[in-house]
Amino acid sequence: MGARVFGRLLVRTGTALVVAGTLLAAGPGVQEVKAASGCSGRPVKTVKFATGELRLYKHRAYVCAVTIAKRPGARRAMSVSLQPRGGRAAVDKGRFTRQAGPVTVYALNRSVRASGAVAGAGATTGWILL
Repeated sequence: MGARVFGRLLVRTGTALVVAGTLLAAGPGVQEVKAASGCSGRPVKTVKFATGELRLYKHRAYVCAVTIAKRPGARRAMSVSLQPRGGRAAVDKGRFTRQAGPVTVYALNRSVRASGAVAGAGATTGWILL
């Protein structure tokens, strides 16, 4: 009788450990969470303007930019541009409801210039080293 109870206890404990291990492996702490904007990396600069904001992110040698509308909704003209010093600008422009971008450039040890606009109003960063 004692061996039977011990066996059931072992099965229950083993099942509980398997379930707990599965929950830990699938939890948000293990997976990398991507920013809602679509850019990976750490946020380094945000420039606000009347109709939205320009956000810049950095991940290793890359810089990413996105323009977010203050009030998402109807399609309107939006743009985002990101240029490394001495390189070509990466541009995304069109009629969007929520955001323009993301655009990414290689900028290891280089200054970058970013600009964004939503419905005619916009902002620029000037040349900055991130």
